[in-house]
Amino acid sequence: MIIVHFDGSCDPNPGGICTYGFVVHRDGRILHEGHGQAAPRGPGATNNVAEYTGCIRALEWLAGQGLAGPVTMRGDSELVIRQLKGEYRVRSPLLGPLYRRAVDLIAGFPELHLEWVPREQNAEADRLAALG
Repeated sequence: MIIVHFDGSCDPNPGGICTYGFVVHRDGRILHEGHGQAAPRGPGATNNVAEYTGCIRALEWLAGQGLAGPVTMRGDSELVIRQLKGEYRVRSPLLGPLYRRAVDLIAGFPELHLEWVPREQNAEADRLAALG
């Protein structure tokens, strides 16, 4: 089974340094770690943009590897997880394109499950987001 943890950070929020991180595990071993800039400083740089970017970059990496089978995506952003599960509407014009990109990528993984986890259980992805 593949387990992905993703995270994002913007300091200060909004408008600051906006970064993401993700880590991919398979059978308890790290397959890949990624991190980087989610958005340039300014009004488009927010925690939510960073969180979505972490999710998207992880999904893009998985798709590029052609990995199949069950995937569990875990993040500590209740907003992102609930929006992607269809429990919350996307009202922000800033998040709309990111949401649509994530949904398009998720469609390529028929056995993908989304899970919210507390920040303490997302420490690896949080560390990578801080490196971004």
